[in-house]
Amino acid sequence: MDAEYKTTYKDYYKVLGVDYDATDEKIRLNYRKLALKWHPDKHKGDSAVTAKFQEINEAYTVLSDPDKRLEYDLNGNYEIDKYTLREYLSRFKGMILTCNGLGISHTSIWSQPLMEVNDLKEK
Repeated sequence: MDAEYKTTYKDYYKVLGVDYDATDEKIRLNYRKLALKWHPDKHKGDSAVTAKFQEINEAYTVLSDPDKRLEYDLNGNYEIDKYTLREYLSRFKGMILTCNGLGISHTSIWSQPLMEVNDLKEK
């Protein structure tokens, strides 16, 4: 991976404020809400607002198209140091569940901290 890719990577799910397993409807609704909020016409041509609006449109263009979204998910950012544990587990839930289906224990030392956090929330 080249240095330019690392600096220009955008997490489109975060841009639109949706979960990594968000439905098409949720993505569409969040896009519309953000597009209305950040539309350049509402902010008198502010260049920062225009850039934010373009970023929102770019994210929606990718996540609203099933083929582009799959490509993005498969070739996205896997630098785990950029994610919190909860974000990482949410982002890669499909792969984690597949590993469990392959016989890898879900009660390993890696999942123990998350299980403890969930136990605390339930109390």
